[in-house]
Amino acid sequence: MPTVPPERVRRPQDLAPLLEHTLLAPGATAADLARLCAEAREHGLGAVCVHRHLVAEARRLLAGAPVRVVAVADFPGGAGATGARIVEGLEAVRAGAHEIDVVAPLPALRARRWEAVLDDLRAVVRALPVPVKVILETAILDRDSKVAAAALAACAGAAWVKTSTGFGGGGATVDDVALLRAVVGEAMGVKASGGIRTAAQALDMVRAGADRIGSSSSVAIVTGAA
Repeated sequence: MPTVPPERVRRPQDLAPLLEHTLLAPGATAADLARLCAEAREHGLGAVCVHRHLVAEARRLLAGAPVRVVAVADFPGGAGATGARIVEGLEAVRAGAHEIDVVAPLPALRARRWEAVLDDLRAVVRALPVPVKVILETAILDRDSKVAAAALAACAGAAWVKTSTGFGGGGATVDDVALLRAVVGEAMGVKASGGIRTAAQALDMVRAGADRIGSSSSVAIVTGAA
């Protein structure tokens, strides 16, 4: 999924390749997935983001389209054992996921057990043969913990840091995106996710340093309808 230089993202339509169209709410149906994939194909979106059990069908529905399939792991709690997190990620990869968005080990992160966080993330990243995004759940962290979490994700070899699950009581903010970009520099990607519903919000995130946008409102964003 190519990164588009921020200076080239000026209109809602320019956001399409950066958008990961999400279907992560409980109870999603086959019809919901079919609609998600059809919308991603029609509007040239960069990816869809789904739970592991939907990956194989998403790949089938998107056959022949340049739309990637992203799967979440240990979502949204981030409280699973490292081995279980690896197994879940590997199962998604075997089903056809191009990338994995894994929630950071939140209990260890909130307790500032930095070594445990690093050990977990490093094991997950090394075990998965695809790029990994680490979801930090920034809304529940103070500034120092956000900085530490982003730095640990970088040390673990993750490809991106991601702001939020969207289920943790808060979502992406411009300030958090800018902070994460400042911590990881240009060597990693930054994905803004959680509560992004309009083109104006998405464009602000890109200007702050995001090169991926996760949203269930991708069609409204890319068409400028919201």
